[in-house]
Parts: sequence; C-alpha cells; structure tokens
Amino acid sequence: MPSRASTLAESAQTPGRRTKATASSAASASGGVQSLTRGLTLLEKLAESEGGITLTEISSRVNLPPSTAHRLLNTLADMGFVTQAKDSGLWYVGLKTYRVGCAFVSNRDFVGESHAYLRKLMEASGETSNLSILDGTYACFIAQVQCHEVMRMLVRLGSRIPAHASGSGKAMLSALPEDELAIVLRNSNLVQLTSKTITDPDKLRAQFAAIRARGYSYDDEENAMGLRCVAAPIYDEFAEPIGAISLAGPIARLTDERILKLGPLVAHTGREITEKLGGVVPVSV
Repeated sequence: MPSRASTLAESAQTPGRRTKATASSAASASGGVQSLTRGLTLLEKLAESEGGITLTEISSRVNLPPSTAHRLLNTLADMGFVTQAKDSGLWYVGLKTYRVGCAFVSNRDFVGESHAYLRKLMEASGETSNLSILDGTYACFIAQVQCHEVMRMLVRLGSRIPAHASGSGKAMLSALPEDELAIVLRNSNLVQLTSKTITDPDKLRAQFAAIRARGYSYDDEENAMGLRCVAAPIYDEFAEPIGAISLAGPIARLTDERILKLGPLVAHTGREITEKLGGVVPVSV
C-alpha cells in the first residue's frame, strides 16, 4: 500500500504535469490558428489571380518561405480548395472554394431574388446588367445577364475591380455611413486605372453627394477606356447597402443623353430589388 507521503508527493506532481500539458495544448492551438490564417490568406491571393500563380509569386505576396507556402498549398489541394496545373505548375482556386462561395450567395438568396430584375433591366435597356457586392475596397461581381449586342461587357463572376473606379463601387460607397466610408477610403489605394479615374478623396466625396442626390452613379471610362457603367445601390433592412445593380456597355452606345435616361431606370430597379428583399431605401434618397 502506498504511504501517505508518496500519495501527497504524487498529488503535488500532478498539477505540474497538467501545466505542461496545458502549455503544449495552447501552443498547438496557436499553431493551428496561424496555419488557418495563412491558408485563408493563400486562398485570397489565388482568387485575385485570374490566370493562376506560381509558388514563387504567391509565397512572395503572403510573405512566407516557399517551403511553407508549398506545404499549405498541398494541404489545401488535398482538401479540394486549390489545384495545380501539371503542365505549367501554376496554382488555382479549386472546386470546393467555388462551392463555399456559392453557399454564401445561396444562403442569402440575393442572386435568386435579383435575377428576374437583372433580366428585365437588360431587356429594357439592351445592355448587359450586373449584380455586385462590396468586398472591402472592391466591387465584386456575383451575377450577370448579357445583352445580345456583339460589342458587350463580359465579366468573370467573382472578379473584382476597385470600388472607386467603377459605377457599382461608387454606388455602394456613396450609400455607406460616414464612419465606414472613411475607413474604406483610408484603406483604398485609389489607383489610377485610366486617365479618367478619380483618385482624389475630396473629389470622390463630392461625387458621392451627387450620387445620393440623383439616386444613381456612373463611371465614365474610369475603369477601362471605351466602357461606361450606370449603377444604383440595393439596401438591407437597416437602410445600408448590400449590393448594387448596374448596366455596362461601350461609350458609343452609352452616350451622355442615354445615361440620363438609363440612370433613373437603374435606380428604380435598385429600389424594386430592395423592396423584394425586405430592405429599406434611406429617406434622403
């Protein structure tokens, strides 16, 4: 039978073993969180690269050693979130990443509720209609109904363009509360994509005020030369922007006179979708 002294000694040692085990578990959890963060960052960078990306490029973008990036990419590939082309060695987002993105959209049923309005807007205008959401400092396209013209706008769903240089982006930015807008502008690079891109924050704010006053925005070759876009925000139940609907086409068809006619049509469609989703248009709009 063990003595009382040995029992007490064993009991005294137990907390030490627990502390050591707890520290080990904490370190393991911390390492797991770090790996998860790195893996998600890799996915974000892959999503931004339409034509694929090399291991060297992506490891440089996320500031990781190539060996670490390669290990994480292989893990993501095993799970179906990324894939690598055998011939070129380039890395791409995988099918499972697409499914996760689709789940987000379908759960909100944003696209499903808006699609009929996109088609109606395209038929009424003869131009390609788009649905987009604000993704940080970018406008991200999540649905499109193409027009029947030979010269028309084509966009890859999920692709993003700087919000300050697009009609859709400016429509959503103009509807943000002031504190959120200040954060977005502060975090934006405000890159000059064309000679017409507005990069001055004060000039952008002046445009936002005009957009709120008339109910729609437009970009005049600010994202790509020869292309114009007319857009209006879509609001949620708190009267905050959850997306934007837009028309885009060549400047030869979207003349100044036509924009004045299409703008109110797009704004009206934005209000219709807002009501369909149970949203509220701000009183000032």
